[in-house]
Amino acid sequence: MLRPVLRALPRLLSSSLVWCVLALGALLPAAPVLATNNYPVVLVHGFLGFGPDSYPGSGFLYWGGYNNIAAHLQLYHGPHAVYAAGVAAIGSNWDDAAELYAQIKGGCTDYGAIHVARYGYPGQAQKPPGKCWAADPKNNPNDYPLALYPQWDAEHPLHLIGHSQGGTTIRALIQLLEHGSPYGDEGGSALYKGGKFGWVRSAVTLSTPHNGTTLRDAVLDILPQLRSPLRDYLDSKLTSWELSPDGAREFNRWALTSPGVYYFSVGTVATERGAWCCNGTDRTVAPIQSSNFQYPRVDMLQYYKYFAGEWIVPSLAQRGIGSYTQSATDRVRIDSEWFANDGVVNTVSMRAPSGQPVRDYDGTAVRGSWNFLGNQRGFDHFDILNWPNGGPSADPVYERISDIIFSLE
Repeated sequence: MLRPVLRALPRLLSSSLVWCVLALGALLPAAPVLATNNYPVVLVHGFLGFGPDSYPGSGFLYWGGYNNIAAHLQLYHGPHAVYAAGVAAIGSNWDDAAELYAQIKGGCTDYGAIHVARYGYPGQAQKPPGKCWAADPKNNPNDYPLALYPQWDAEHPLHLIGHSQGGTTIRALIQLLEHGSPYGDEGGSALYKGGKFGWVRSAVTLSTPHNGTTLRDAVLDILPQLRSPLRDYLDSKLTSWELSPDGAREFNRWALTSPGVYYFSVGTVATERGAWCCNGTDRTVAPIQSSNFQYPRVDMLQYYKYFAGEWIVPSLAQRGIGSYTQSATDRVRIDSEWFANDGVVNTVSMRAPSGQPVRDYDGTAVRGSWNFLGNQRGFDHFDILNWPNGGPSADPVYERISDIIFSLE
């Protein structure tokens, strides 16, 4: 009687071992995505943004609010080198790109002689004081802050991640790196000489107004007595043109998609189609709604709810982003596809620059094309930065981006 049991014992043990292994595997965390590169990452903030050292006593960061997205990316399947840059809070894409280049590579910011002469604001210096970074800590007599990645070149490329206007700043930087200034000699800066192909491995944009935002047009059309800091900002000569759909169209004719770079984009949307009831929108801002338009969700940052819906609140004479249209023949046509937004940027504008190659990401990245990673529903313009607002964490978005960019060849 014992002999059959002994004969069956190896089979029983083998089966038990298999089940134990399977059970143990279910309890263990999933294996990390295998990295094929470990190039550094630089985070680039958007308009009215700030660098990591701007408010040291507050504990508040542009990238993360009271948390730290850069630190999270450093550790997630890391270690990785992740830096947060700090360019001008209000600046053109070109000017911010010039600052970003100097901050990463080292040296002093140079906006370009011809560019400043043609497009600079009154009194703008070609080489502004105080915007220098040291490439060599052992040779830094002026005690400049250290450059983020002085060895940056084609053999030591970067991944760039930009939020809002930070995305168009990155696009301007890539264009200048590869093709230089379209105006010729800008006064000697290496940035404007071009020929720097392969310096950027990937560019990721979050909530970026690639085709402009109608917030600019809507806010500037409000009656003069309805003043706000946002209106004053958008009314500045320096930035208003590039933020508009018409200005973005002109920018897109110059800042082209490079065939050597992997591009990725993420959209955000924090509005809902109008309904008589129960659609998750803020009824105190928009009590009466039309199904033809978009309205701010209750969890959108309060300030931007006043611009995101059918009307600019409290005006009932000026349409907000959620219903603004225009059809002048010499301008970019704005129709209902532009209504959905995140409180600042129209969601349709975040996918890719109009007329440039784009595809939905399917697990395989294509170089020289925009790979759209989808829209994050319920995320307003600052939820994607993990600013405190009681909404979902954006950490999974950054973890997905990390898995993708570090798996690129």
